[in-house]
Amino acid sequence: MSHTSSLSGKTAIVTGSNSGIGLGVTRALAGQGADVVLNSFTDTKADHALAEELSKAFGTKVTYIQADMSKGEDCRALIEKAGACDILVNNAGIQHVAPIDEFPVDKWNAIIAINMSSAFHTTAVALPMMRKAGWGRVINIASAHGLRASPFKSAYVTAKHGIVGMTKTVALETAREPITANAICPGYVLTPLVEAQIPDTAKEYKMSEDEVIEKVILAKQPSKQFATVEQIGGLATFLCSDAAEQITGQALAVDGGWTAA
Repeated sequence: MSHTSSLSGKTAIVTGSNSGIGLGVTRALAGQGADVVLNSFTDTKADHALAEELSKAFGTKVTYIQADMSKGEDCRALIEKAGACDILVNNAGIQHVAPIDEFPVDKWNAIIAINMSSAFHTTAVALPMMRKAGWGRVINIASAHGLRASPFKSAYVTAKHGIVGMTKTVALETAREPITANAICPGYVLTPLVEAQIPDTAKEYKMSEDEVIEKVILAKQPSKQFATVEQIGGLATFLCSDAAEQITGQALAVDGGWTAA
């Protein structure tokens, strides 16, 4: 179903995009005509097949580039290998749940590297490309945890607050240019990452998994509904539109009212 539309001729790079929110955002951008670079730390036949499948489905160029987002040089090489970057979506993320005094140091380091520092490295290389092209969008997938804290998630909350701060800085540094930087702050979205957290969180709270979904995970989400990857993708494409030209430096919550309280 090849068609030209609003993002035709633009190249988007979405980190951590072979599943979950990243894949949802990729589909949304490709659906608007953008060429997209998929990324994850794996390099399997399935990864490349996914790129091919999306390319056929949307009639745009979708490629897959492996990069370990815990390594700064890999993050920078990803953007360089892509060769162009009009839209940068920093989405790669991991999670670990533990009390701070028991939090494994290697997990802390990995979460800070992948969820926060990777965005510094990719943005540093992408901005000159956007400036040269005369247009750009930086979209950081933060979290409601970039605006609020929860127990047992010290590294994740720290990284996501950091991403929100970095977003504001990039917005100010590009304020006089046709480049914007915004953070999307989802509440709970039903993704593999969230599903993987459920058993750990259930253990922490000594509850069944069903109870933990209702009373702990969605306790803070007044709508009592998970957000969807399609909704996050829809907001990402809106931020790339002309209507969003003056929206920059913002942390936009998609959280069923969580941060309204």
